[in-house]
Amino acid sequence: MASLRVVLDTNVLLSGIAYPASVPGKILASWRHGSVDVLLCGYILDELRRVLPRLKQRHGLSPAEIDDLVDILAIQAELVEPVTAADPELRDQADQPVLGALLAARIGSGADYLITGDKDLLALANRYPIVTPARFWETHAGL
Repeated sequence: MASLRVVLDTNVLLSGIAYPASVPGKILASWRHGSVDVLLCGYILDELRRVLPRLKQRHGLSPAEIDDLVDILAIQAELVEPVTAADPELRDQADQPVLGALLAARIGSGADYLITGDKDLLALANRYPIVTPARFWETHAGL
């Protein structure tokens, strides 16, 4: 059986790194163990590189270690180039590249889901396969 293919939003990556025992942490562990294939885009990686230093008290990583971690994630993930088709119903236009990554990943790589905690993206879940980490884990906890 083929692995599930998912786009992880920055907030899921951040939570998984800062809180390894959390549901996002379990999703990252599933990725490490090869149960889930993760697709990312440059925008998500750049955002992660920008925000991780603010969580230093949770993860204790130095700036060099953060750079190494983001580089490793970029190597381990399948990178996609977000499509630029804007969705007018997306409330926060800054989330457009993340939605674009899902659309590109669905077209080019057969991605199953975007996993996010972002309420603006989740508001589009009736039109796109967008789920919370908890919903994904409920449905696919046997990974």
